[in-house]
Amino acid sequence: MIEPPAADVPEPATLAGPPPADWTDPSRPLDERVRCLMSLMTLEEKVAQLYGIWTAIGEGEDVAPNQHEFSEPLPPWEELTKPGLGQLTRVFGTGPVEPATGARVLAQTQRDLIANSRLGIPAIAHEECLAGFTAWQATVFPVPLAWGASFDPATVHRMAGAIGAQLRSVGVHQGLSPVLDVTFDARWGRTEETIGEDPYLVAVLGTAYTLGLEGAGVVATLKHFAGYSASGSGRNHAPVHLGPREVADVVLPPFEMALREGGARSVMHSYSAVDGVPPAADEALLTGLLRGTLGFDGVVVADYFGVSFLQSTQGVAGSPGEAAAQALAAGVDVELPTVRCYGEPLLELVGTGAVPEALVDRAVERVLRQKGGLGLLDAGWDPEPPALRDGGLDLDPPELRALARTMAERSVVLLDNTGVLPLRDPSSVAVVGPCADEVLSLMGCYAFPNHVGVQHPDVPLGIELPTLLEAVRSEYPRATVTTAQGCPVQEPDRRGIAEAVATASAAEVCIAVVGDVSGLFGRGTSGEGCDADDLRLPGAQAELLDALLGTGTPVVVVVLSGRPYALGEVAGRAAAVVQAFFPGEEGSGAVAGVLSGRVNPSGKLPVQVARTPGGSPATYLSPALGRAGGISSADPTPLFPFGFGLSYTTFAVDDVRLDGAHLGEVPAEVATDGSVELSCTVTNTGDRDGAEVVQLYLSDPVASVVQPVRRLIGFARVELAAGASVRLTFGVHADRAAFTGRDLRRVVEPGELVLSVGTSSEDLPLRARVRLTGPVREAGPDRVLTTPVQVAPVP
Repeated sequence: MIEPPAADVPEPATLAGPPPADWTDPSRPLDERVRCLMSLMTLEEKVAQLYGIWTAIGEGEDVAPNQHEFSEPLPPWEELTKPGLGQLTRVFGTGPVEPATGARVLAQTQRDLIANSRLGIPAIAHEECLAGFTAWQATVFPVPLAWGASFDPATVHRMAGAIGAQLRSVGVHQGLSPVLDVTFDARWGRTEETIGEDPYLVAVLGTAYTLGLEGAGVVATLKHFAGYSASGSGRNHAPVHLGPREVADVVLPPFEMALREGGARSVMHSYSAVDGVPPAADEALLTGLLRGTLGFDGVVVADYFGVSFLQSTQGVAGSPGEAAAQALAAGVDVELPTVRCYGEPLLELVGTGAVPEALVDRAVERVLRQKGGLGLLDAGWDPEPPALRDGGLDLDPPELRALARTMAERSVVLLDNTGVLPLRDPSSVAVVGPCADEVLSLMGCYAFPNHVGVQHPDVPLGIELPTLLEAVRSEYPRATVTTAQGCPVQEPDRRGIAEAVATASAAEVCIAVVGDVSGLFGRGTSGEGCDADDLRLPGAQAELLDALLGTGTPVVVVVLSGRPYALGEVAGRAAAVVQAFFPGEEGSGAVAGVLSGRVNPSGKLPVQVARTPGGSPATYLSPALGRAGGISSADPTPLFPFGFGLSYTTFAVDDVRLDGAHLGEVPAEVATDGSVELSCTVTNTGDRDGAEVVQLYLSDPVASVVQPVRRLIGFARVELAAGASVRLTFGVHADRAAFTGRDLRRVVEPGELVLSVGTSSEDLPLRARVRLTGPVREAGPDRVLTTPVQVAPVP
């Protein structure tokens, strides 16, 4: 275990370190500065830039896979950092560090590093920021699956910008987000970290997050490159059996957009081997595709212990040195979270000539160029973070709570409603279920209270986070609110069901709150390493719901979860069903607001909800033979489809036109390199203000390879006052019909397409036919990736 520098040392007036040299002059071109610096470096100093140090590896439960297996003793800090250091791992996110103390420790660590090394190069400090800064007392935002439910890139962008500003204010340079994995199998524990099952939705929202983080001056890290979420049977780290066409058309588009339009400066490789090749050792992926085809020129970092896994779990390397050699050659620039393979084992191989020093130089140049872009190579760089200089440090200020509330409110999905909602003024309410009074059911596994806080039960939560039970009591101050747990979240303990039934039977209405508690590596029902056998609610929760639905009391089912659970046994029996994907610290108020009608629900499903527990793996991106039909007795039709969500008002979508003209009998003709404008009118036909998500889908009925029945190519979330209308105009380029053909080239083929507009993947009342004309055209990496939409009021 490496002991970090003490936090209470006096802060020197000036920094120790080398005298200014050419490479410290910010007026010189960065490439020249990097070359100058590299010419001064020894091999040991170069290699030191290619790994991080995790100063807090030691006691406690794992917060990274196989963490303790690799927690080998390391030299003392002064000896270890004498040649310098590439990265500092999670100063804030490993223990409950008081924020100001963490900022001072980080600053002093940088001072010590500068003073202790010959060249005095600061380290990049990175932290997790999946649903907010993973630090004690920091704002907990909704998880990415909830962002997907919002269909709201503007709010995601604002949220990411606020998180980035927070990170930068305390001296953190890099955030390990966003996750751009497309959902393949909801049984996977990390489904909560995904944005959804559609690559375009993931791409747009992931790029919005990337732009926000990068715009705040923090390096965004796209992960996990590539294919991780398609692991077999939804099991973490399991092999991936995707073909190259599905990788190209489903897995890669979010990364392409976040690189090209989001400007991400870092990429993290995936754990899972794809067709037998681990990404950390895949030169074709990390160099040929990522850098060659996609043009990435930033830094590739290892997912935690991912280089070591080449030896320990993947079995493609026989030693740490062999693992280092393969990863470095493939294009992994930095080993994280701590040094094991890229230290002495790599030095030995370079020294013998087994690994060319040119590979080290290639990675070091990328790392130093990134450090230069962050200002870390500038003369006079000051590690004192702005938050300490400004005299105050609040990681959960009112403006971030307000933003978390907006995100949460827009992500709640109303799935079913017989008319009992909104629940205006009940006299008595029973709030029952294992998630009703459980604060951890509101957050994902990378929220600090779930990620680290559970290991420190004596430490306060650090933020104000009411449970849904508390929020309902606040929402209905005049009602009598009773409660009973019914059963635990995870264990099949049925002893409390009778009490819950009695509590519900005595109330005017019952709110049954079920779902997950997120955790890590089996310490929860959702989260990293918490995979599910099927989509049945965990423990005895399905039996609890069955008993409550038999009481005769109207039951509103609220699901607080990290994945969609099968709700076929609830449909038609519950008075209403509300889905919230780990909505964060303001989530209970958001859900309570939807129940009362204070909030008009506008969330849409980013993943479909299965009818039966065996309804996975399945997403809406299936071809005709993947859907219900006479050739199979199994029916994969979802209970609620992708893009579905109800409101307390009503909307009409009509008057679809192509290039301003009404639709005719003959399809509109567009060249295979051309574009068309599809427009429609959206009207709030109800009696209250609300928001609708209008969705545009493309179908290609006849193609050279099998295509999904439809796929999302555009969407717009519009806020409308009661009675108001807007005109939406989608700009659809022929590139949006591109797919990977039989020869693995991405092509646009001539032929007829169908553009469908509506409010879910199955509610598409408006259809327009387009015929692409001309030759088959290859759509390269510079193809049009987005479908821009213009919104204009209708007088």
